[in-house]
Amino acid sequence: MKLGKELAELTAGIDALYRRTPRSDGFLDKEGLIPVAVADVTPSSLRDYSEATAALLALRSRLSAEAESPLRRDYLEEMIDSLLALIETFEERPITFADRIRRQIRVDTQMIGDEILDGYRTTIRQALDELGFAGGTLADDLVRWKTSAQVPADAVLATMRELTLEARTRASASMYPMDDQWMEPVGVNNVPFSAYCDYPSRKVLMNLDFAYTRFGLKHLATHEVFPGHLVHLALRERYVAEGSMPLDGAQVVTSSASSALFEGIADNGMFFLNWIDGPEDVLGVALQRLRSAQRCNAAWMMHGMGMAFDEIVPIIAEGSFQDPDATRSRLAFLSHKLRAPFVYAYWSGEVAVHELWKTVTLGRRTEFWQYLYSNMHTPRTLLNHWGGG
Repeated sequence: MKLGKELAELTAGIDALYRRTPRSDGFLDKEGLIPVAVADVTPSSLRDYSEATAALLALRSRLSAEAESPLRRDYLEEMIDSLLALIETFEERPITFADRIRRQIRVDTQMIGDEILDGYRTTIRQALDELGFAGGTLADDLVRWKTSAQVPADAVLATMRELTLEARTRASASMYPMDDQWMEPVGVNNVPFSAYCDYPSRKVLMNLDFAYTRFGLKHLATHEVFPGHLVHLALRERYVAEGSMPLDGAQVVTSSASSALFEGIADNGMFFLNWIDGPEDVLGVALQRLRSAQRCNAAWMMHGMGMAFDEIVPIIAEGSFQDPDATRSRLAFLSHKLRAPFVYAYWSGEVAVHELWKTVTLGRRTEFWQYLYSNMHTPRTLLNHWGGG
């Protein structure tokens, strides 16, 4: 518990240093390094990043002797290294994008290859055929399905509310009692996301500039609310308050070692709730994965290969079956220095959680969820410390 408290205070101190540098008043810059904290943390008083680096290195040197368990030792080691890599970025010291992905997000992924992407496209093709959207190209048939499945703009919030209610019922019945929790869908415009879990206000902000299918809203209901971010944060808040989770569990830290599991848990929400209902959901999951993978590839093209944004947009738009203007909007955050590697947290986190989830027997699901939600993880610690997974 002592190590977790010290790490939380140091992380809050680094966040304070980061916020001292003048930036835009845009949504992402206002978030800082720590967009959400579910407990009060007193930031360490740090003069500069050099002092922060020395403090992190001193903390890391104590892990072998003081960590409460092998899981905590390994997690803290990876989290501290991710913060050291963030500091290198903040100080504008030389660090490759490959190293940022590896050290901050804790994955080796760079470009996601055609073998994986083609697998998603094959699943989409099969689902479209089953739904009766056949006879044309994959792109044309997908457009016809999306047109038929699109939720009218004036019904988006009501549909999101309906699906979130059902997600809460399912989560309460099979996972954790959540009937006392709620997050109201609220429409917003001109924001760099499709939906956002505003945990302090208990609102899910829905970007009404985007079009949504029913599957898309179902995915957001499970990702942002039940059993995704709302459930994850509510449990972390409870566990920290009870003293069963160290204080660093109270912080959401952007582009850090904790990011992949934060997003990966949320992206597996429909699977946790056993809520894949037929070919439309199968299609939606494959399309979600395809686009998530393509956003990783866009990040690598920009920061790993040095391609221009205007050169990347049409390639990704075509590969992910998306309108170029929508693609441009979805990729706008790639120029944000703190956020650039974060896109890998979605695809890599979803894969890390799902691959392990597929091995969990029905009788061990409760045990698995407790392991998943009550511990801080990276993709590596998740796999290495799940007994008998």
